[in-house]
This record gives sequence, structure tokens and C-alpha cells, in this order.
Amino acid sequence: MSFRFWRRIRLLPGVTLNLSKSTASLSFGPPGAKFTLSPRGNRVTAGIPGTGLFYTVKASSGQRAGKATRQTAPVTERLDLGFFKRLVTPANEEAFVDGMRALHEGDEGTALKHLENAEGQPDAAWMAGLLRLKRKQFGPAENLLETALAGEAGLGQMFAKYGLDAVIDLPVTDEITAHIRPCRRGTLVALAELREARGDILAARQTVEALLGEVPDDIVAMVSLAELMLANSPVSPHDADAVVRMAAGVENETPVHAALLLYKARALRALGMDEVAVKTLTQAYRRKKDRPVDLLRQIRYERALAYADIGRVSRSRQELEAIYAETPDFADVRARLGL
Repeated sequence: MSFRFWRRIRLLPGVTLNLSKSTASLSFGPPGAKFTLSPRGNRVTAGIPGTGLFYTVKASSGQRAGKATRQTAPVTERLDLGFFKRLVTPANEEAFVDGMRALHEGDEGTALKHLENAEGQPDAAWMAGLLRLKRKQFGPAENLLETALAGEAGLGQMFAKYGLDAVIDLPVTDEITAHIRPCRRGTLVALAELREARGDILAARQTVEALLGEVPDDIVAMVSLAELMLANSPVSPHDADAVVRMAAGVENETPVHAALLLYKARALRALGMDEVAVKTLTQAYRRKKDRPVDLLRQIRYERALAYADIGRVSRSRQELEAIYAETPDFADVRARLGL
């Protein structure tokens, strides 16, 4: 599974430019129903506004951007079994289709009932698990995601059969959001975030470590693990050392890499290496053009703390004043400035 990171630039009402590391695309339509034109092909996106849940359907070559309500019609058609087709469709597949149709129509409660009745259907368990996670019902969510993982060979098959590209927005740190799909890696990421959300940091760490054991260069998993290792206060020297080792040689290539450099600097500070931490944070802050503002602000704040710890008080205050001018209520900036 690959993670996709992008930023959206609003050009006109209902029209956004989506920029990613490898491509650019244009989207038309209101939140919840969009038609997207990109070099990788046109697609219709349908979802529930405000939930972070959405899925995409690849459009035919002749389909053009028009009213969003027209563009969602293919999704409804694909999820309509009809009377005769229902007679030959397995019960668990029928429950999956009915659940996805209800989700598409915005009826989350009915969707859950259908999806959880799709016994032995990994894709239904996966989607139901994420809906339970959205509701912070951690026990049922974990059971459903574990069920999906147990049937990983079938993950994604039902979505593919009905022409749906299921994507879930899942924040893995305060700075980074992953976009996961129904597969082993996406499910492990979801389980790790679930376990962290319910306060089981050890189980969350073990889940991310298992993911990294399979894909050692997964940068998003590295960021997630670094955050977990630095979650306790004070940070243990062993965990701080592990974060520094994991981030060794990382360059400031993408926003995710910048986030990992931020955590590396925190680990260095925990080890008393503030001079090197300042250099690492400067490296992370050097590129601003395609970086989230919140991430840049957090890097700058961390650098202000490091400057103070090495006795560069005036430089620390300069950084804090710049943050205060942009966001007066950020962290404890006001208190540090004596306001």
C-alpha cells in the first residue's frame, strides 16, 4: 500500500488544485461529491462530509465534469443488485453491497448493520471496523479490524468487484494524515492508531514495529513509531536513541520527512544534545514552500526551546515572538514571553 500526501489550493468556489509529490489534478464539485481530472485518469469521489470517509470510482473516458449529483450516479448503479441478481448473490456479498450503498447515501447506522452482518467478508469487516473507530468504539473496532486482517487475502476484492476505491483519512500524528486502503498495511496502521487512541501505547508500538518489520523504509510508519516512542515524559534514553538511529540519514524531502526530523530533534534534546537538535530543526525548517503551516510552526517552536537550552536566549525569544505574531495562543508562547 502507498500513502498519498497532498495539499489543496482553492482556485474558485468548488474548484481545487490538488498537488502531490508525483502529480497534479483538478477537482470540481462541492464537499462529498467531486469529479477529478488527473494524468492518471478521471474519477468521481463520493463521501460523507465531515467524516473523513470517502471512496472513488474511476470514470469512463467519455465522462465529463458536470453537476456533482450526476457524477455520483455511477456509484449508485454499481451498488444496485436488482431483484434477479440478488437471487444469485451470496448473503455476505449482498450485505456488503447494501452497507456500502447506505454509506454512500449518508446513513451510517444502517451501513454498520449491513456490514457487520456480512459474515466472512473481509472488506465489510474492514469498513465496519473503521466506522466503529470513527465512533471511538475501540473494542468492536479492534475485533472487526482483526477479523479483516485474518482474511487479508480477500481484502480489497469486493471493493474492486464493484469498482470502488475505498480510501480513509487517518491522522497518524498531529502533523501527518495517512490515506489508507483495505489491505494488510492499511489495516495495521488503523490498528496502531486505535490502540494509541485508547491509551495502549505498548500495543500501538508493537503494531507499528510489526509493520516496519515488513517494510523497513515506510516513512509514515517511522513517524508514527517515533511519536509513540517519545510519548512518555520523561523520554527514556533507550527510546530517544532508537528514534535517532531510525531517522539517521533522513533528508528533508517531503512533509513526512520533515515531521520525522522534528521527532529526531526531540529525541536529541532528550539526550541533552541541543546543539545538534538546533541543526536538525534548521534542516527541517529550511524548506517551506510545500510544508503545512502547523508543521513549520511546531518545528520553529521546538527550535526556540533548543536555543534557550544552549543559552541563546535572544534567538529563542526572536523565534517565540515570530510565532506569537502569527498565532498568539500557540502552546505556552505567551507565558514564555512573559505576557
